[in-house]
Amino acid sequence: MLGRSERESGAHARLAAQIAKWHGADGWPAGTGADDLLDLGSTSTTLATVASIDDLAAVVHIGHPAQPSHDLERALLAAAPSLVITSAVAVPAQWVWAGRPGQSTGSVVVDEAGMRDCRHVLRTLGANPRLVPSRTALDERIALAGPSGTLVVERSEIPAGWEEIPGSARLSEGAPIWYGLVEARRPAPEFAGEAQVWFAFGPRDDHRGSLQQTLSVIAESGIDMQHLRSHRSSAGPHIFFSSFSCPDASVLTGLIAELSSRDVAHRVLAVLPGREFVPGPDALAPQWAPEHAGS
Repeated sequence: MLGRSERESGAHARLAAQIAKWHGADGWPAGTGADDLLDLGSTSTTLATVASIDDLAAVVHIGHPAQPSHDLERALLAAAPSLVITSAVAVPAQWVWAGRPGQSTGSVVVDEAGMRDCRHVLRTLGANPRLVPSRTALDERIALAGPSGTLVVERSEIPAGWEEIPGSARLSEGAPIWYGLVEARRPAPEFAGEAQVWFAFGPRDDHRGSLQQTLSVIAESGIDMQHLRSHRSSAGPHIFFSSFSCPDASVLTGLIAELSSRDVAHRVLAVLPGREFVPGPDALAPQWAPEHAGS
């Protein structure tokens, strides 16, 4: 069985499942269609359900393999230790901006997933978004839009008699949307060759230099870290979320053994087989402070 959270775009999650054929090693079982994605509720409920039911997995939005969604990182670490993201796929954006012919002047009704993926473009287009839950039915969205309002929906959800309006094409011109498959796998899945790994860790003692000591272990293992983010922990020491390309499974095994010997709490959150995940995460053009005052 395959599911998704209630906040996710059903059309995008189904397309991710179709592209990756996420339903066991042999693909989709007989009699199962791409529309058969179970609505598993909130993110936390989705993860708890996947952890408690055998042979159930879920399609989740991951941000990017090399730069994970922080909301998902936190949710995974707060969920059952058996859960891990096991693969990733890039999906072309299916969002469109639609309205009634000649009457598209009102507010833009958009759901949570659409706002996440399209907010920057909508801002540049001068749109006035009206946010609704992703589970809101299409008829309800049309009623909220009123006679002159518009909708941001997946292409397959354009209402009868509506059409794309100027600027709609820009919603699908950007980078694809990355989805992953979350499963209950303990221990973490084996992998051959390179893989992108999401790894959370927490030094035993929160003291000056404790992070440096742990990072030195990671560096000595030959791992080039691509992502590092800290978060407070209710247990005391800070939590650190990382993402890195791991050359092979033995390197990860060695890292885990060394951290265990040092009593550093840790957990593998994702193992995504592959060497490159193109396109990469968003890049910044930094404006650094001058090296010397007055230069």
